[in-house]
Amino acid sequence: MDRSGRNQKEEFLEKAEKTIRVWASKQMLELLMKGEEFSEDNWLEEGLPKLIDRIIESYDEYGGINRSEDEDLPSKQAVIEILEDLLSILFPGYFGNMKVDRFNIRYFVGNLLSSIYSRLISEVEKSLKYLSRNFGVASEEVCSKRARMIVREFLEKIPDIRAMLSGDIQAAYDGDPAAKSTDEVILSYPCVLAIATYRIAHELWIRGVPLIPRIMTEYAHSKTGIDIHPGANIGRNFFIDHGTGVVIGETTEIGDNVKIYQGVTLGALSFPKDERGKIIKGSKRHPTVGNNVVIYSGATILGGETVIGDNAVIGGNAWITSSIPAGTKVIIAPPKLYYGNSHENDSVNSNQQ
Repeated sequence: MDRSGRNQKEEFLEKAEKTIRVWASKQMLELLMKGEEFSEDNWLEEGLPKLIDRIIESYDEYGGINRSEDEDLPSKQAVIEILEDLLSILFPGYFGNMKVDRFNIRYFVGNLLSSIYSRLISEVEKSLKYLSRNFGVASEEVCSKRARMIVREFLEKIPDIRAMLSGDIQAAYDGDPAAKSTDEVILSYPCVLAIATYRIAHELWIRGVPLIPRIMTEYAHSKTGIDIHPGANIGRNFFIDHGTGVVIGETTEIGDNVKIYQGVTLGALSFPKDERGKIIKGSKRHPTVGNNVVIYSGATILGGETVIGDNAVIGGNAWITSSIPAGTKVIIAPPKLYYGNSHENDSVNSNQQ
């Protein structure tokens, strides 16, 4: 670059320095100017083939994050599409794009169920074959038969799932003064998607389907901020108000008529390990919550032996690792606050620093 070019660049950066407070950093602008150093080459002809070779080599080196064609796994996208179609059946007229009325409802349900049946069998069969490959316990024929049995049993549970969801919707409407109608609850409340997805996934989970239930609930988690493991056992009339940041672990048990606010964790106190230092899986790690319990925002309840008794109220930000008797109210003592004018506060802050 000649002298005039360097001066031009210096002037550009000097000018940029004055506007740096707007949004761009000096480093960002310097990196932009590196574009002057780039010259066109034949990377597509020479560089790309080398990159392909390196990526293929990484498939062998890091084998845990790729699968070959003979180890077919369920399709995440297909599972999500099946879930969305199931939600359309559970909440006709609320989920999905098709207008539903009493004249076409039978065609709507029948057509969608037939499609879900064949697609879900395919994904469940792939999941069971994955299980069989890893543990060598069943033939492909057994996996295929079991997949058809699971899907048939699951679809026949749809009326029961709808009955449970009806109670959940009513609990949300009754439990939130801001709710103007059950229509508003279904259309706008994140807990509806999270709980409905959980109730679908749970039916597959208890029938021994791997992978698919977690794909479903983690999809809802990504959409709502509510993380409900499909292995949890949750009773009737369940309501999560606001919802963001709620975590409900795999072995959690929740009774009927329970209300939870945002930021609540029903988690594990610790992870027991075997003699080799590996986490022991399959034990009861998460708490049991009785009937008619209210858990306010930010509360953390941990441990498989922790039981929250019926009709208990757990206050916000409480940290609980032992059982709470029925009918007990648990609250944190209010913190001590300092009150003064703004100048005094500035003085206090500067002294603390």
